[in-house]
Amino acid sequence: MWDWFINFLAQVLAGIEGFVGDWGLAVIILTVIIRLLLTPLMAHSTKSTARMQVMQPKLQEIQDRYADDPERQAEELRKVYAEMKFNPLGGCLPIFLQMPVFFGLFTVARQVPVDASFFGILPSIAQSAATVLEASGFQAALPYILFDILFGVLTFVPMVMNVSTQNEAQRSQTMIMGGVMALMMLWFGWSVPAAVLLYYVTSSLWQVIQQKVITQRVMEKAKVEAEAEAANRPVEVDVVRKEKKPRPHKKG
Repeated sequence: MWDWFINFLAQVLAGIEGFVGDWGLAVIILTVIIRLLLTPLMAHSTKSTARMQVMQPKLQEIQDRYADDPERQAEELRKVYAEMKFNPLGGCLPIFLQMPVFFGLFTVARQVPVDASFFGILPSIAQSAATVLEASGFQAALPYILFDILFGVLTFVPMVMNVSTQNEAQRSQTMIMGGVMALMMLWFGWSVPAAVLLYYVTSSLWQVIQQKVITQRVMEKAKVEAEAEAANRPVEVDVVRKEKKPRPHKKG
């Protein structure tokens, strides 16, 4: 099944290259096509995330109220999920469904022909920045190095775009994690074929645009809908009160 999927993507990539006449452009077009097909899944994941953010105070209230009664806590949480029509796995499932597609694209991008190029910018997208630098020197490797740097920057940007809604401690942690991730991606991109870099740069750029143009709008709309629904369905927490015993009367 996996081999069939890889062969299918490879045939699609070769077909696009035959139409546009450039392997690098074909990698970019195939990446955009896959991203377009996966957009509904990302929108669904975004809506689930927005609903979770709206529900968080109520969920925390239940967790605090029934901290000493895990069974009752789980029961009340299930009630809230049912009332709000929320699936806790709804935000994770689309990500898991996308992973095989992205791994497949990564595998196909590594299998482009040796003479595959990206117009006159990258003479061979089958080579990495490291191999070009070693074989032909800095000037020949400069376009490859710039693509690697762009890959690192585009890894960092989406994380920075989320810090506006975080508190100071979370913002600092996010910036550190973003910096570490960017450095790791620079190291990773240094030794992979340029075709893989083209795929990742296109995918990361799409993510930035999607997050700015689409995700924020979907998130805002989903939050408004979830807040309206939550206001109409307040969380009812049952409180069991101990029965008061009558006080004994003093004998006169």
